[in-house]
Amino acid sequence: MDLKLKDKVVIVTGGARGIGKGISLALAREGAIPAIVSRTASESLKTIAEIEEAGGTAFQIETDLKDPEACKRAVNAAYAVYGRIDGLVNNAGENDGVGLEHGDFDSFISSLHKNLIHYYMMAHYAVPYLKETQGSILNISSKTADTGQGGTSGYAASNGGRNALTREWAVELLKYNVRVNAIVIAECWTPLYERWIQTVEDPEKALKSIVANIPLGQRMTTLEEIGNASAFLLSPLSSHTTGQITYVDGGYVHLDRALLNA
Repeated sequence: MDLKLKDKVVIVTGGARGIGKGISLALAREGAIPAIVSRTASESLKTIAEIEEAGGTAFQIETDLKDPEACKRAVNAAYAVYGRIDGLVNNAGENDGVGLEHGDFDSFISSLHKNLIHYYMMAHYAVPYLKETQGSILNISSKTADTGQGGTSGYAASNGGRNALTREWAVELLKYNVRVNAIVIAECWTPLYERWIQTVEDPEKALKSIVANIPLGQRMTTLEEIGNASAFLLSPLSSHTTGQITYVDGGYVHLDRALLNA
């Protein structure tokens, strides 16, 4: 299926690794040009090389998104390369384990900066350019806003904010035909997830238990599946979809676990 993304310029924050890389690769396969925003130029260049080897085009912007002015510079730098911005994927962040009982003010605020505030800043600075192209914003979110997890107040609050801002921005930008949607992820296999599972007691047993609770197929969501869903929501083929929070999670958040034992 042609998603009609050829030559569309899409900013992808955290687009060099993990979920962001999956999105960058999917966009490039559809002919879009990912503008990969990352703190680590070396990782961005690896992903760009992979895209170019497959016949695609991408470029990188090295910056730390916790700095609001850096967000402005990143958006303007992306615009300067091709003179247009057709999409923004807010993806960068991490589940940093800033909890309630053992957290503190500074770490909680830092978590919000790391996981939510740059979503606002990137969108704020991208809007003038997205108005020109009637483009689209996609916010990547997490199950923690719906299910809770324990010990991760900063990340959970950030994801609740991501979901709320998705609907708020969809309303505000209706008059410009700029669409805003979100994808919620539950258990997705990434290099970061792989490193985390090795830190728990008996990683093999823990992973088997997690996978057993994923209703559809009892398997992890893949990066390619997240990338494909993202590319569709950013594309003109989803032209009447806005304000939607879409769960690409194998039914993890909403389906009754009792189904697994039926």
